[in-house]
Amino acid sequence: MGVAAGPIRVVVAKPGLDGHDRGAKVIARALRDAGMEVIYTGLHQTPEQIVDTAIQEDADAIGLSILSGAHNTLFAAVIKLLQERDAADILVFGGGIIPEADIAPLKEKGVAEIFTPGATTASIVDWVRANARQPAEA
Repeated sequence: MGVAAGPIRVVVAKPGLDGHDRGAKVIARALRDAGMEVIYTGLHQTPEQIVDTAIQEDADAIGLSILSGAHNTLFAAVIKLLQERDAADILVFGGGIIPEADIAPLKEKGVAEIFTPGATTASIVDWVRANARQPAEA
């Protein structure tokens, strides 16, 4: 697969039953303000809906926000579906209330990075820029 043309495209999603989306909206806005194209899926998305959106939108990355404690299950489901759909090149990162002890196992499953409370929007933007597929020069 070649390098994507245009700005970095990021799907920001709230999987599962978690209804708190302020953090996801803050990150979506920060990425947008940094020049990325952001597709915010809204609340209560299934892993299937998130992966479908990422593939349909030709996303370079998926940012998952989870505060409900279901991060181990939901992150793994998104990674598995991306692999099954031949879309494992879409970078997955996440944030929320995720215990330190769960971060290494999530990364072993394929989550590229986890941002916990206190991470700055600038650090997240910089990380996405450095790690998502880089757009081709126009």
